[in-house]
Amino acid sequence: MIEISDVFKNRFTLLFIVLISMQNLHASRPTAVAGSFYSNNKEILSQQVKTFLEDAKVFPSANVNAIIVPHAGYVFSADTASVAYKTLNKKYKNVFLIGSSHHINVNGISIYNKGNYNTPLGDVKVNQEIVSKLIKASKFISYHKDAHTKEHTLEVQLPFLQTLYGDDLNIVPIIVASSNFETLQAMAHLLQPYFNDENLFVISTDLSHYPSYKDAKKIDSLTLNALIKNNSQSFIDAIVNNENLSIKELQTSACGWSSLLILLELTKNQNYKYELLQYKNSGDSIYGDKEKVVGYSALRIYKEDNFFLTLEEKQELLNIAKLAIYEATLNHKRVEIDSTKLPQKLKLNLGAFVTLYKNGNLRGCIGRFEPNQPLYEVIVDMAIASAQNDTRFNILQLNELDEINIEISVLTPRKKIESLSEIEIGKHGIYVQKGLNTGTYLPHVATQMGWSVEQFVQSCASEKAGIKFNNYNELELFTYEAIVF
Repeated sequence: MIEISDVFKNRFTLLFIVLISMQNLHASRPTAVAGSFYSNNKEILSQQVKTFLEDAKVFPSANVNAIIVPHAGYVFSADTASVAYKTLNKKYKNVFLIGSSHHINVNGISIYNKGNYNTPLGDVKVNQEIVSKLIKASKFISYHKDAHTKEHTLEVQLPFLQTLYGDDLNIVPIIVASSNFETLQAMAHLLQPYFNDENLFVISTDLSHYPSYKDAKKIDSLTLNALIKNNSQSFIDAIVNNENLSIKELQTSACGWSSLLILLELTKNQNYKYELLQYKNSGDSIYGDKEKVVGYSALRIYKEDNFFLTLEEKQELLNIAKLAIYEATLNHKRVEIDSTKLPQKLKLNLGAFVTLYKNGNLRGCIGRFEPNQPLYEVIVDMAIASAQNDTRFNILQLNELDEINIEISVLTPRKKIESLSEIEIGKHGIYVQKGLNTGTYLPHVATQMGWSVEQFVQSCASEKAGIKFNNYNELELFTYEAIVF
């Protein structure tokens, strides 16, 4: 016969099990490296992070979309990470934390969906709504306990974010446990709707592992130079080439290379700047040696308001123009360019002019104003056209090739303006529109004619666009610049 006390005891036990199960279902992820990578004392940690941020170098303000930061012990890398964090000058709706697993590889992505994260500074809220949507969106996204339990790559970033944003911090913790490029591309595709000015993406990675101090600086420079091109293939090529250099003790060029590739896929074909803020390695710390080091870098990623081309990008375009002219003149063919190895800026749809000079005299000039084709293809077409289709000159001959100098004018993206006062003579070209009528003048036209801003716009509207107007407010005005090299 069952006693009443036994019934209550069994019910209490069952209730206790249910409560414990519910707590485990929504438990905070405990710290894994507090006390080793950083202090486990709340007051000490808080003061250390504040000091790192106060001492960090200051950079001009930018609307930052993502940062790349290291994840080593604070005595080695926190001063570098703090430089990137200090550039964050606004609040974000969510922070997407992305790091590559140091423990498992399951050809997938693991997202923590069991509750919040925890640090000595308190709990960090996980946006369960976004987490659930991402996990439901694809079979390669799930929760793998082993990907999070001991992993430090995301955890060490949290005290910085907590110090900056306090209770307003909401995170989406993502561990990349795949080396499959198609999986990384698919993940970038799913994250693309969230990659906007409302959210911040934090990519956690160190650079070279365990070469000498001198070799690390060399390898890390090659890796970073490839990364700032904003081109996945260039970055992959750099990683492979680094491995082929047979650098002693080099285990990886970047432990978070898979996470970096997701970011590069998010920013590809767009005018994002990867700005290197600081580089160091563990040999620069009083706690490290110079025999075996790990590299650390801080970068911020944002859309550029002012378009520009690096010296390398300009040289690349000049090489393309030269190849196009030689191939057309020698073999009567249009040169084929491997676009996978080009910087993303050269793939943007932009207008451009190619001008040829022979012994200092004009030998051909043709351009395309409308930004309806990738820049590198415009350069190919306009180079050939300048050599063969400028009706003012005969077709360029073989014996002239060595005497030709090439000049390129790249037209920057148009910017709509509201007032004539925004136009600078000699700097800006103008694009005028009213209804279907449009016209443009390149920057040098106003200088050559000695025009004022009003004369510049008046002539462009009437002579180039055929527009009759009584007030400048009737016109849609745009400015652009010509990058000439």
